Amino acid sequence: MRSLPNRALAPVALALLAVPAWSGLSAQGATDPITVTGEVPADLTGLTEGPEIEGTISARGRDGIQVTAADGTVTTVMISQATDIRSSGGFLGLQRTSLGADALLNGLPVTVQTVEWEGGLVASRVRFKNSNLQTASMIHTGTAQRFGENEAAIAENAAATEALRGRFGDIDQYNIKRTTNVYFDTDKWNLTPAAEAELCATAAEAQATDNALLLVVGYTDADGDEDYNQVLSERRAGRVVNHLQQKCGWAPWRMLTPTGMSEADPVADNSTPQGKAQNRRVAVNILVSKAVDGLGG
Repeated sequence: MRSLPNRALAPVALALLAVPAWSGLSAQGATDPITVTGEVPADLTGLTEGPEIEGTISARGRDGIQVTAADGTVTTVMISQATDIRSSGGFLGLQRTSLGADALLNGLPVTVQTVEWEGGLVASRVRFKNSNLQTASMIHTGTAQRFGENEAAIAENAAATEALRGRFGDIDQYNIKRTTNVYFDTDKWNLTPAAEAELCATAAEAQATDNALLLVVGYTDADGDEDYNQVLSERRAGRVVNHLQQKCGWAPWRMLTPTGMSEADPVADNSTPQGKAQNRRVAVNILVSKAVDGLGG
């Protein structure tokens, strides 16, 4: 088990708009929404290069996104099967990971290269930081959680969740105060007694940290099928969360939804047994909003 120093997470939004089509997609400051007449081309070869757009995803629909720039300008960009969507970096690592359009969450800062088509723009490439995506996904799903074995517990936890939503919902930047890594044997997701004890020590440290949340992310080495590794990474994250909540007394409403990242973000060389052992891990991050960090009392 290893602890890492503080890291800052970049701005993210807290919700994904479920918009069925472009005609219903809107954003604050946007002009008339674009209506797509026909399928977005699956092959962008030969289309005229459009402008590069930097900003934050402020709305999205089935066929594309709207990006709001720092000056408030809103641009609608369609997403094609040929759009190359990749994240880079993360908590650790510099590699780029290829992703699908469902990764384009509201509030995600992006850089978009475009081509022109039918009077509009189609994204040829979308780039963003993996740390932004992880945090956007965690906060989006985590703040909507409900826990409890009976109605009274559900009501109590729901109230606590809503209190946290009000306290953290509009804060777009967090600090990771500490990261604790738990390691696993090949194809396993059980915890050793030593790991269980150190997880409770981490929970105690977080409990003593004002306004702390826990962010739990599971990983695997690069061996095996990617789909299998995704499930394995989720099982590892889930086992850690269960132990933190059931044995260490960590409140569920202070836990962002765990995620599995499969073999993404390796911390060591996957070509060696020693490196693989370091990559078979779950990262437990003590997360504190920058706006309240150091203001407890």
